[in-house]
Amino acid sequence: MNHIISPLDLSVEELDKLLDLANDIERNPEKYAHACEGKRLASLFYEPSTRTRLSFEAAMMNLGGKVLGFSDGGSSSATKGESVSDTIRVVSCYADIAAIRHPKEGAALVASMASQIPVINAGDGGHQHPTQTLTDLLTIRSLKGRLDNLTIGLCGDLKFGRTVHSLIDALARYENVNFILISPEELRVPGYIRDGVLQKTNVSYREVVRLEDALAELDLLYMTRVQKERFFNEEDYIRMKDFYILDEAKMKLASPDMLVLHPLPRVNEIAVEVDKDPRAAYFKQAQYGVYVRMALILTLLEIA
Repeated sequence: MNHIISPLDLSVEELDKLLDLANDIERNPEKYAHACEGKRLASLFYEPSTRTRLSFEAAMMNLGGKVLGFSDGGSSSATKGESVSDTIRVVSCYADIAAIRHPKEGAALVASMASQIPVINAGDGGHQHPTQTLTDLLTIRSLKGRLDNLTIGLCGDLKFGRTVHSLIDALARYENVNFILISPEELRVPGYIRDGVLQKTNVSYREVVRLEDALAELDLLYMTRVQKERFFNEEDYIRMKDFYILDEAKMKLASPDMLVLHPLPRVNEIAVEVDKDPRAAYFKQAQYGVYVRMALILTLLEIA
């Protein structure tokens, strides 16, 4: 049985096949409208989420399946001390596939080891967020036409940002991908990504503090919010939260075909005025998230 805990659980060939399926779903939604009739997705969200949870639920409903689960750990038996392993064993009796979001790193892996059904990691702490990465890859490939030969700026919270860690992991496998890592000193990419992924695979990267110093070189800018929930104290968060704000003036420094992505939610790191710029792709990105999760559900259930 297959699970998706990390983006590296898929080979490049499997990834391309999944993205091809997602593109086919985008073009021919009616072809897949009944593919999961009689199937149930368990949506196990121990941590708040809007896009990830609702896009998983929309994906299953678009396939003709049903959804059950909880949107807050406080409304589950976790409040009574039930372990993730026991929860997934029970849920395996009720559903055909599960998506789990949890604040603890490694929780999805623990669940997969006890599960009788495929488990999809919908985000575990500051660690991995593979379905966001698949969404990002589908967005980039669909709008840029390729996943190689790109210069990508990752900006904001690179220390705690699980979307960033997963994206670096996935894109490091493609030819001639260059990263510019844009963050304050305190929020730089952690060592296990810098040493264990970038340096280990000889991927070209450099670290800068100022966004303005990178914009002209980028094919793609991936903005992230500074995540209040990952900080240990309010003072550090307040000091960091407005470090980067992408606005019209900064967009003038970028090339006419640079894409702007953001995993959302944004707080104020992208000014609303940027939304009307044709290079702003973050709401399209949210739509691509539904297609990629539909493709993943079909693949793990061995329906497509």
